[in-house]
Order: sequence, then structure tokens, then C-alpha cells
Amino acid sequence: MGQKSSPIGFRTGITLGWKSTWYASKADYGKFLVEDQQIRRHVDTRYNRTMPKGAVARIDIIRTRGEVRVTLHSGRPGIVIGPRGGEVDRLREELEQMISRKVAVNVIEVKDPELNAKLVAESVAEQLSKRASFRRTMKQHCEDAMNAGAKGVKVICSGRLGGSEMARRETQMLGSIPLQTLEANVDYATAISRTTYGTVGVKVWIYKGRFGEEDESGQEGVSRSRGTRAARASRGREKSRREASANEGDKLNMNEEQKE
Repeated sequence: MGQKSSPIGFRTGITLGWKSTWYASKADYGKFLVEDQQIRRHVDTRYNRTMPKGAVARIDIIRTRGEVRVTLHSGRPGIVIGPRGGEVDRLREELEQMISRKVAVNVIEVKDPELNAKLVAESVAEQLSKRASFRRTMKQHCEDAMNAGAKGVKVICSGRLGGSEMARRETQMLGSIPLQTLEANVDYATAISRTTYGTVGVKVWIYKGRFGEEDESGQEGVSRSRGTRAARASRGREKSRREASANEGDKLNMNEEQKE
């Protein structure tokens, strides 16, 4: 019997915040919970299941006494906002009509889509539904995440991969992923690829480093390392030039001595 735990639920309340932040009495708790689920399903259907896709990776809901604040983390904020904010206003009206409450919608851009597990999982699932090679797709997304600064990536696809009659599971992993360390910032997400020959499940883990480590320090370290490598290369070129000039000088001196 497996004893696995979701990395998100494992860290929620300790190192990760809650996706829904509100307090309700015993009589209203169930109603608010259903409303949150309706909001999440409506936003996911509108921006992740229909074209053009807005690539919404996370939905945060905060309830106050007067209104419901919905924050969308999107990899394509331009599509979610729309021209002159028309799409956001239309979404706000739909949500207000759905839950009969005042709603405020905010959109936040996801700066690194390659490091977001939800966006990576949805991208893999979309390519699998288009009959792309699953091994090539998994490897490509793992390499893109590592190039973007991840310290570890793992992608698992399970189902009738490649249209085979026997369902199986394939795993692609680069780097390390400490699943039992609460200080490790591990992003996890799942997605479903509905193909003509069946359903394929996709799971993605992305290890970004420990909580509290600044990304800027890592980028500075990378730039410094690149600078030191460039400096070393320039020193090597200068050294080779000096040696070449010295060899030419020695040859000239030998020729002059022979002439004398």
C-alpha cells in the first residue's frame, strides 16, 4: 500500500498559504465551499478548456464581509484581461450572477511558466492530445524547466501511451526532488489528456529550491559564474597569443643568428 502525500497539501499551512481564505459559521460553511468550487470550475472551463486559452494556473479566493475577491494567476494575462479589460468585467458579471454576491477579480502574471507545474502539466496534456511523441514531449518540458532555473523536475504519464493496447506508466526525471523536506519548495500539479484511444494522466513535480532563497541570488550566481568562465576563456586566449608571439620572436632570433 502506497503512503504518498500531495506535496501541496503536505505543505499547506506550514510553508504554503491556503488557496481559499475565509471564515464562516457552521451554517454557512457548506454553502461557501460549494460556491468556491463553482467559481474554480467556471474559471477553469472558460480559460483552460476553451480557445483562446488563458493559462490560469492558480485561483485564490478571499472572502470579506462585503465581497468575494478572486485572484487569477495566469501565464497569458492579456487573454484573461481582454481588450480594455472587457473580459475581466464579463467574468465578474458572470460570477456575481452565479453566486449572488459582489465579486472583485484581479489578474496576476506568472513570470516563469516553465517553473509552474500546472502550466507544464497542461502543456504536456495538450501535446499528447495532439498525438505528439510522449517521450519527446516529456523530455523537452523537463529540459525547459531545468534551463529556466529548476533544481529538479519529474514528469509521469500513465495510460495508453502512443495508442498501445496495454496501459503503462512512463517517468522522466532530471535533478533531485526532496519530497519529505518541508522546507523544499516543490510545486505539484496534475492534468488529464483526453485522446481518441483513451485518457492519459499527467503528473508534474518541480523543485525550485528551499523556501526563503531568493531567485535573484541564484541569477546573480549564474551571471557571476558565466563571467568567471568568460574571464578564464579570455585569459586562455591572451596566454595563447603571448606564447605564439614568443615563439615567433624565438624563430626570428634563430634566423638572425644563423645569418650571422
